[in-house]
Amino acid sequence: MSNDERPAVGKKHNLIMEDRNVLNVTGVIDVSGFDDEKILLITEKGELTVGGYSLHINKFSQESGELNLDGEICSLVYSETKQNDGGFFSKLFR
Repeated sequence: MSNDERPAVGKKHNLIMEDRNVLNVTGVIDVSGFDDEKILLITEKGELTVGGYSLHINKFSQESGELNLDGEICSLVYSETKQNDGGFFSKLFR
């Protein structure tokens, strides 16, 4: 199998939380928004919303996909990214 035929392998996605105050995330593609109560991350496994208080991003490397944040972490919620379902005609001919 040549390099062109191999399936693309994404970065590993891991979460390591320490005492609900420090969170290390790998497999981060982008940070889509943040404030001191919510951080929205685009990861290899979907959109991840980190909720809490006094949240602060200490380090983010888009090249390695690593992010480190601290603050009072109250929630971690994944949501799937919406995919195009093909439009009207694909629904009509299912």
